[in-house]
Amino acid sequence: MPLFKITSADRSEFLAGDHTRLREIFHPAKHRLSLGYSLAHGKLSPGCRSKQHVLTSSEVYYFITGTGRLTIDDQVTPVEAGTTVYVPPGERQYLENVGTTDIEFLCLVDPAWRSEDETILE
Repeated sequence: MPLFKITSADRSEFLAGDHTRLREIFHPAKHRLSLGYSLAHGKLSPGCRSKQHVLTSSEVYYFITGTGRLTIDDQVTPVEAGTTVYVPPGERQYLENVGTTDIEFLCLVDPAWRSEDETILE
């Protein structure tokens, strides 16, 4: 298989259902890759909060920049650059940016994200 390489300029930013700004990096339904997961780069502006949502897939967030709080069901955890958090399937979640710069993160969804697997709760 030939090398598959992308840059952020290769992927358009869009507003996700939870109101974070995303760039889809890898998705098995959109790229000719043998993957069971999807990977996206996300951003959330200072003072903003994503919408509460639930996925039937598990998620792993890796935070690149910024400071915030990630709420999973009723448990709140602070996040900053270098923090990694696992979100089990079916857990209600949202992210708040409590800092002065964008929160940037990578989000791995397994199995790969599908719109029918996500429910926005507000």
